[in-house]
Amino acid sequence: MRFLFTVFSLLLVSVVGFAQDNYDVDLIPANLRNRANACIRNEETTIDMRSPDNVMLNVKKAITVFNQNGEDEARLVLYYDKNISIKGIKGEVYNSVGKLTNKFSQNDFADMSAADGFSLFVDSRVKHYLPSVNQYPYTLVYNYEIRNKQNLIIPDWSPKPADDVSVEKSTYTFICKPTDQVRIKTQNYSGTPEVLTDEKQKKTIWKANNILAVRTEPYSPAHETYATNIQIAPQTFYYYNHKGSYTNWKDLGKWIYDDLLAARKALPPATIEMVKDLVKNERTDKDKARKIYRYLQDKTRYISVQIGIGGFQPIAASEVDRLGYGDCKALVNYMQSLLSAANIDSYYCVVSAGSEKKSMDPNYASMVQGNHIILCMPLKGDTTWLECTSQKIPFGFLSDFTDDRLVLACTTEGGKLLHTPKLTTAENLQIRKANLTVQLDGSVSGKMNTVYAGSQYENQESLIGKSITEQHKLLKEAYNIDNIDFEAVSFAQKKDISPKLTEEVSINIRNYAPVNGNKMFLQLNAFNLRRSIPEIKNRTLPVYINRGYTDEDTIVYTLPDNVITALIIGQDKAFKSPFGEYVCKASLVGNKLTYYRKFILNDGTFPAAQYNEFSKFINDVNSADYLKLALSLKN
Repeated sequence: MRFLFTVFSLLLVSVVGFAQDNYDVDLIPANLRNRANACIRNEETTIDMRSPDNVMLNVKKAITVFNQNGEDEARLVLYYDKNISIKGIKGEVYNSVGKLTNKFSQNDFADMSAADGFSLFVDSRVKHYLPSVNQYPYTLVYNYEIRNKQNLIIPDWSPKPADDVSVEKSTYTFICKPTDQVRIKTQNYSGTPEVLTDEKQKKTIWKANNILAVRTEPYSPAHETYATNIQIAPQTFYYYNHKGSYTNWKDLGKWIYDDLLAARKALPPATIEMVKDLVKNERTDKDKARKIYRYLQDKTRYISVQIGIGGFQPIAASEVDRLGYGDCKALVNYMQSLLSAANIDSYYCVVSAGSEKKSMDPNYASMVQGNHIILCMPLKGDTTWLECTSQKIPFGFLSDFTDDRLVLACTTEGGKLLHTPKLTTAENLQIRKANLTVQLDGSVSGKMNTVYAGSQYENQESLIGKSITEQHKLLKEAYNIDNIDFEAVSFAQKKDISPKLTEEVSINIRNYAPVNGNKMFLQLNAFNLRRSIPEIKNRTLPVYINRGYTDEDTIVYTLPDNVITALIIGQDKAFKSPFGEYVCKASLVGNKLTYYRKFILNDGTFPAAQYNEFSKFINDVNSADYLKLALSLKN
């Protein structure tokens, strides 16, 4: 499950440079230095859309890096290919008092292929530069200009790239002809852009000044959801010899289907006959699709293709059929063609994939919002979704990579937004049962069974098929318990639309319950400790919990004969909040001490004012999880 196309991170600038400004760090106002690892002194981004196939992008930027943590903001990375040409780059480096210490040009950049390690074909390259400076603070000033032979993708403007960056001045200018139709999405911009129009051009200018760095607040929404941002989408566009026009998702989906997909669906006659023979004994469309999906997984493998329009257009289904590989676009298109041979309808769907849920904006259509392709089968009363790039994922299961978000379905009638199924808190399960024997020296050993489901299904799925040595190594990292050894490991999968993975292990943990004099100290929760989170005063952002889940642990400890069981007092804690629930119990029957824990975390967005309640809930869970019993021993 990989990304659809190379990220466009193209900014530009004329090579004339800034006027000779004073880059003495002491001139930065104190409030812009507070909490900041870097400060953008001045940034001027200009986009001149002279025609659909001639867009000049220019950037002039001066940024002060205060310490090593701000170094990434000084990193300059520029992508280019046969349709994107870098016209010029130059820059200077200044020390803390504003004295020029170094100059650089395009010749000083490292130049390499933009291959990502899993792409078969990549025709884009990347230039990269980071000044070699070991004394902080310093200021980097650079100018660069790029010509882009397309206007489907217009770089957006986010003046403040991260929480720990402050901004002294930033401007974003978009130039086009007065007759050009563009759609503009404005987010969290309180000002009014300046618009200058004459008979030759229309210039729109956005400005931002004195934006402070802020502390990063845990459990916050994604930065791009609350940061200032301007996005632009021209109505009429040109991209790699393809032309089109759109103002909404219906138009865009129609262009994708008609221009990029329709001519690439044909299969060889022999393959069509093979599909019909493959499913001839299946009664329902869903059973037919399941069999075809298994054929897809057995026949193909994922390889990314990033050449020209290949970032958006799949290779032909006949080529995938011949070669046995393709990227997400190609494999979905191929699966759609196989289904069509069995007279099963399906939709090619563009999605913003990743473990953090991101939906298509219903009110603003643009080509840059998706990075992956999945398939939707609108079966009567039983819509089924398919991830086509994995040879392991069960039929009908999307996982947390693409669940619970709006996606663009590209159909013959046009585009339409659909919502993928949500993996709920109750479905995202981790159920663990263990029977452990405590030895006289405090070591414990025994067997443990853990069932993973929903979004937690893939917690250990990557271990399947690896060598025993590698499995043991990765399990030690996953459990992260001192002195733990795995003596036997096995996995079993139930692969259907609601899959489950069962892990069976035999373990030994040396000195788990340390003995000191006549006391043995036993931490009841061995495997599932919740970390604490910081308390924050004056919280500003909402509390965002991306995904809920349910964990349930039952551990039965068989105590050694020298433990005075009559002195053991049962434990029982339970508390509940809007964020979830927690229960833990410890009870003794004979020499068997049973520990039970259940933790439920609810997903959702909550007001900033509730953060203190949330942190108290999590920290109360943390305190209860680290409960230790001091067991008295016989002399």
